[in-house]
Amino acid sequence: MNRTALPVLAWLWVGLPLAYGLVELIRKVTALFTG
Repeated sequence: MNRTALPVLAWLWVGLPLAYGLVELIRKVTALFTG
């Protein structure tokens, strides 16, 4: 594994669930306020 692959994989490992959680949060908040 080269020098750039490890940080990219680490950011994806953390960033993808974080992004998914943010998307779900936004969807729930908009559903809450729009009814």
